[in-house]
Parts: sequence; structure tokens; C-alpha cells
Amino acid sequence: MYTVTKLFNSDYRVKGSKFLGYLHPADSKSEADHFLETVKNEHPTATHHCYAWRINPNKMEEFDQDDGEPSGTAGLPILNALRSADLINCIAVSVRYYGGTKLGKSGLIDAYGESARLCIEQARLKKVIPIKTYRIIYQYTHQGIIDKLKNDFTVIELNSEYMENVSLRIGIPKSKAEKFEGKLGSHLHLFDDFEECGESYHIKKI
Repeated sequence: MYTVTKLFNSDYRVKGSKFLGYLHPADSKSEADHFLETVKNEHPTATHHCYAWRINPNKMEEFDQDDGEPSGTAGLPILNALRSADLINCIAVSVRYYGGTKLGKSGLIDAYGESARLCIEQARLKKVIPIKTYRIIYQYTHQGIIDKLKNDFTVIELNSEYMENVSLRIGIPKSKAEKFEGKLGSHLHLFDDFEECGESYHIKKI
């Protein structure tokens, strides 16, 4: 899965109609709704504001909206573009200014899909890794155990505090979590505290 961390735009025109595309990060429905309202405020006289979003890498949620276009001709092609690129935690919006010539259902499907694809083509996509998170509190004398686990697994350090002891919050890719927990089990008695903190995700910087 992939996502974006900033806004990308596109401009597609066909038979007089103008389709302005937007691809923007959104890790919740409320963030997607907020960005949609921003776009609507920028283009209050546009004919349609069609969109789709996909959120939550651990439990996929999807939504699309035709905004007055014939059913399935706008929101779904945008959503399918997001699906094809395996994008998550983002919203794609296509703003249409009607140019006077009807495009027909197939023409609308192509136009809205192309509007979204053009945004995706120029976007810098970031890898999204679904993870399980853990908190481990341990004495400094046991740092070698932690270092060995970091060498053996893809450990993502989310937060750390070095006080009288070490409090470490880490993430493990879900595909490796069961094996990690098995390896960790033989060391649990050496730690001051251990807690499973649930599912999350990590965006790779590169």
C-alpha cells in the first residue's frame, strides 16, 4: 500500500469540459470531508465536485460520490484509480466545469478516471506498512536483548524515553508480528513491563 503526504493536482480537458484533479492525504473521514469543503470553497461555481477516498490500512474503508453525475460515472472511476495504485489514507477530488458538450456515460467514466490518474502519475507515493505496536520498559543492562531483536526483525522505533530505565514504543510489520512475539516471549521475564498497544501504520520516509 502507498499514500501521499502532500497535495498533487492535475488539469484534464475534453470537449470543452475542464476537470481539475486533487489528490490529498487524509487518514480519517473528517480529514477527507474537510479537504472536500476546501475544494468546494475554491470552486463554488463548478458543475460537479466528485470524489473518492480510502482510509485505514488495517481495516479498509472506501467511499465515492458522483455529485449529480450519472450513477457510477464519476466517483467510482476515481475510486478505481486509487485502487489500481494501491493508495490508502487519501482523497481524490475531480472538479468539473461543464463545457457545453455531453460526454456520455463512457466519456464521463474515462474523464473522471483520467483526472485522478493524472494526479497519481505525478504524485510522490510513500510506502505504508501496517504494524502492530508494543511498549517495553527495561533496565539498561538488558539493552543487548533489544539490540538483538532490532537486528533480527524490522523494528520501527516510534518513541523512546531514557530515564532510570528505558521505555520503548515500537512497531513491527503485521506480517512479522507473530514471529516477533514468539521470539520476545522468552525474554519477557527480564523486562519491567510489556504491553501490546494495538494496530497502526508506518509511512516510510523514502
